Amino acid sequence: MIDLLIVGGGPAGLATAIRGALAGLETVVLEPRPTPVDKACGEGLMPGGVRRLRELGVTVPGRPFHGIRYLDGVTGRKAEGLFRAGPGLGIPRTDLQAALAERAARLGVRVVPRRVTEVRQDEHAVTAAGLTARHLVAADGLHSPLRRALGLSAPPAPGRPARYGLRRHYTAEPWSDLVEVYWSAHGEAYVTPLAPDRIGVAVLTSERAPFDVQLARFPQLTARLPAVPGGAVRGAGPLRQGSRSRVAGRVLFVGDAAGYVDALTGEGLTLALTAAEALVRCVAAGRPQAYEQAWRDLSRGYRTLTGSLLWAREQRRLAGRIVPLAARLPALFTRAVNLLA
Repeated sequence: MIDLLIVGGGPAGLATAIRGALAGLETVVLEPRPTPVDKACGEGLMPGGVRRLRELGVTVPGRPFHGIRYLDGVTGRKAEGLFRAGPGLGIPRTDLQAALAERAARLGVRVVPRRVTEVRQDEHAVTAAGLTARHLVAADGLHSPLRRALGLSAPPAPGRPARYGLRRHYTAEPWSDLVEVYWSAHGEAYVTPLAPDRIGVAVLTSERAPFDVQLARFPQLTARLPAVPGGAVRGAGPLRQGSRSRVAGRVLFVGDAAGYVDALTGEGLTLALTAAEALVRCVAAGRPQAYEQAWRDLSRGYRTLTGSLLWAREQRRLAGRIVPLAARLPALFTRAVNLLA
C-alpha cells in the first residue's frame, strides 16, 4: 500500500515527497498540471530554507542575498538587517519546482496526473483519485479545496482587510545583494535578486488595482526599473487563510494549505520546507497526530512576528513609523531578521 499520497506537486508537496522517499516510504504525488507551474510568489528563500534544500539533496541556480533592507517611501530612511547564518537565495519559483521534481523522480516518486475531487477515509486508510494510501498529504495551495471539503477553513477575522500579492519579473541586473522592501501608505513592494540579469518585484496590498497602478506608488523603486518588464503578472489572495487544524484523521496539511498569515516577512517557502520534514518524521514514527503540535512549534516565530507586524501595518498611527523605528533600533531589527532567517 502507498504510505503517502500527496495532493499537489508544488514546492510543499514535492518537498514532502522527497522527505518521504528518503525515509523509506512509498510516496505518490497527484498533480494534474505539467511541471513547472508558475504562481505568484516572493521567490526568496531564507537561510533556513536554503539549508532545508541541501538536506533534500536539491541543487538550484539562483542569486544569494545576505539580508533584508526596509526603505520608507516618504522619508527615504532605511534599515538593514544582515543574516548571521549564511545567505538566503532568490530563485524563480519555476526553477525551484523543476529542481524538486527532478530530485523526486530520481528517488522513485511517482507523479500521477489526476485531480482530486473527493477523499474517503476510515481508521485504516484514505482513498482519493482511485488510489488508496495509509496517509494523504494535502499540499493543494493557499485556497486548499481539501481544507474546505474537510471543514477546516477558519472564517476571516472581522474588520481586517484582505491582502493580495502581485508579482512580476524584470530583466535587470540586481543592484543590491539584499532583499529590498519598499513601504508606502498603500502596501509594500519587494525586490528579490533572482539571477545575474533578473529581479522579481512583488507588491503586497489590501487595495484592488492593476500591478502598474500599485507599482506607481513606489517612485523610488520605479525609477530603477526598466521600462519593459520581463514577464507576466501573477497574483494571489486573499493571503490570510486560517485553518482549525493541520491533521484530520489520516489527512495532513502542509505548505499554504496548512494555513497562512501573510507574505509580509517572506517565510512561506521556508516554512513549507521545514513543515515537510516534521510531517514525514511524525508519520514515519507512527505518530501522525503529533504533527499538529510540531507544526505549531515550528511556525510560532513566523505567526507571531508576521501577525504583529501586520497588526502594526494596519494601525494608521503606527504604519508610517515602522521603517523609522527599525532605523533607530538597528540591533533589534537585525535580531528580528535573524529570528525569521
